[in-house]
This record gives sequence, structure tokens and C-alpha cells, in this order.
Amino acid sequence: MRVLVIGSGAREHALLLGLRRDPHIDFLAVAPGNAGTSAVAEQHEVDVTSAEAVTALARKLEVDLVIIGPEVPLVLGVADAVRAAGIACFGPSKDAARIEGSKAFAKDVMAAAGVRTAGSETVDNPAHLDAALDRFGPAAGQPAWVVKDDGLAAGKGVVVTDDRDMARAHAASLLDSGHPVLLESFLDGPEVSLFCLVDGATVVPLLPAQDFKRVADFDAGPNTGGMGAYSPLPWLPADVLSAIVSGVVEPVAAELVRRGCPFSGLLYAGLAITSNGPAVIEFNCRFGDPETQAVLALLESPLGQLLYSTATGTLADAGPLEWRDGYAVTVVVAAENYPGRPRVGDVITGSEAPGVLHAGTARRDDGAVVSSGGRVLSIVGTGADLVAAREEAYRIVSSIRLPGSHFRSDIALAAAEGRITLA
Repeated sequence: MRVLVIGSGAREHALLLGLRRDPHIDFLAVAPGNAGTSAVAEQHEVDVTSAEAVTALARKLEVDLVIIGPEVPLVLGVADAVRAAGIACFGPSKDAARIEGSKAFAKDVMAAAGVRTAGSETVDNPAHLDAALDRFGPAAGQPAWVVKDDGLAAGKGVVVTDDRDMARAHAASLLDSGHPVLLESFLDGPEVSLFCLVDGATVVPLLPAQDFKRVADFDAGPNTGGMGAYSPLPWLPADVLSAIVSGVVEPVAAELVRRGCPFSGLLYAGLAITSNGPAVIEFNCRFGDPETQAVLALLESPLGQLLYSTATGTLADAGPLEWRDGYAVTVVVAAENYPGRPRVGDVITGSEAPGVLHAGTARRDDGAVVSSGGRVLSIVGTGADLVAAREEAYRIVSSIRLPGSHFRSDIALAAAEGRITLA
């Protein structure tokens, strides 16, 4: 099987490494990729947002399967164009990708499917903002305001704060940019990221993970695209996981079928396990980053076959998944000033070591690997337990040299110490 992966981050690097282990795959390409993926797959340039360019590349390479990593091309309908060209594509249609592209659409789907989520209100007029803020956050007896961009924001469009001025400023800036604002009630409890392969009404869950959105230790600072993750979750009971699949993901998949936009690809449910049970924070229409790096490090089943089965409507025949014993921890090494405008162009040393996945990297003409984005590297450690997996991840992190870089030192720490419990 010949496979083309679209994207340039550590998520795509992890996908490529997983695909390379699949004996059914004899050709791997990536576009546009990064300095690390060039060692795993044939590398090509492409505008990932252009349906015509992606389809033309897939035809040129004569691939059997296209895997679209990022959300933007999915929301723009690139997967539709690839499928229309007669090529199997792992990734939802433009209509189904609205589950991530429009939070208002996702809320409507969840309401119709009877899925529990945070109460919300969409504000599209600045004149209505103050009254809406009064109905949420501390003004309404909640711990904090949750203010979101209704569209795509690369994980950085959310502000959670007990400071009304900060909440209002973020909402006002979104409205000034022409973006509707979503105000939500605050959900308590530990968070879970659950990836599910979905083929219409067929749902196959992967291992659950937990990610870390805030930039600094102990959840300080602004939100990012994700600073680390671990999988599986020793504190999440099997019956709760089953309830998420049967009570959240399957009803949403069925509702999308009912609406005539069946989902095909990876449906990512982000949830809080509240005192009243699981509640959805958000849905994404693709593999999440950095959770993918941890989850796929433990997958034993042939990844290419699973994704091809999903893309071709035969997921129900795939059989049970096989996983390695143990745990995986991902630590993101970010560039100076991230999540603000990152410093780029610095030489990285140690980036070729096993367990290092590339994201914001490029290779200079002299062969040096340099930083080219905010989240530069994802470091993945595995072990028999979370303590061992953390030790391995941070051992590798200590060997990386990137001027001005930063990372969180507490990824999976609370879970490793047994400090996460359910109410």
C-alpha cells in the first residue's frame, strides 16, 4: 500500500512512525513535513489548504490512501476532493468536519444526540456581550468564565479566567476580528482526550489520554496548542471509559449519520469527568497533538490497515486492537516566547535521538536542524508505569539544546503520584 500523509507537525511524525511499522505499507510520503519526517518518508511540498494541490500530488504519487493530519484542510473540504478523485482518504468531509470548525454546530449536534456538555451562549454582537458575561462565570456563581472562539484557533482561542476584565477583553478582541464568541459554563473534574476511529455509525476507541494546555507548570499561564500528554489513564475506570463511548461518541456519530454527513476518520472527544459524570468540552475532527504522540507509541495493531479500513468503510471488520503494555508520556519543547510570536531560526542539537518527534523544525542548506515554529519538538518516553515513562521522556529532554526553549516539568506528575481522583 502506498500512503501520503498531509501535515508538518509532531502528530504527522508520529503517524509516519506508526505507518512505517505496518508491513502492508511499501511507500510513505509526507507533505510538507519537517526536518524529522524527511528521515521517515519521501518529502514533498504542497499547500495543505488547496484541494487541487493535494489531489494532484496524490495522483502523481499514485497513492492508495491519503491521511490528512491538520484540521484546517479538513474544514475546507480537502478530503472531499481527494475522495472525488477516487482515492481513499482518512479524514471527514467538510460537512462532518464542522464538529470542530463550528462550536455552535457541535453544540447543536450534542443537544440532538442527548450528550451532556457545558451550557453555552453564542454572542455575535458587542452590544450583547456584557449582559451575556453576567450569565456566566463568577457573576453566575461559577468558578470562572470560559470564553471561546467559535471557529478554529489552533487550541489557543480559549480563555478560562475568574477575572471579568480578562474575559471581556478576550471576547471583545474576537468580536472585533469578526469572530462569534462562545461563552460556556465551567466544567469541573479531570480532563480526558478520547480518540475514536469512526466509520459512519461504527466507533472503535483508542487508548484514552490527558493533555496539558497551559504553557507553564501547574496550569499557569495562557492556553497553548498543548504542552504534553500521557496515555493511558490509570485513574479512569473501565466503566467510565465505556460510558464515554456508548453515551457520547456513538450518539454523536449516529446523529451525524442522521443529518446526512456521516463521519469518517478520527473523532476526538475532549471531556471533563465531572461530579455528575462525563461532559464534553469539545470535539475535534482529527488526531490531537500532543496526545497522538503518546497514544500511537503504544499501538501494536497495523496502523495503515486501521486507517485504510476506516477510509473505505470496512472498520467494522477490523477486529480488536492490540496495545503494548505500559505507558507513554509526551513532553513538548517550545520555542522562546511561545504561545506568543515564537523565536525561530535557532540551531537544535539532540533532535535526532530516538523518542524525538519533530514539529516546528526545518533543515538549513548546511544540514543543521533549526527551529521554525512555536512547538518545536515532542519528546516521547515509554515505560512499565508512568514514573518510568516520565523518567525516560525527561531524560531525553535533558539532552536537547535549543536556545531560549521551555517545557513543562509536570507532565503526568499528578497521575504518577496517584493524586488524580474522581468525585
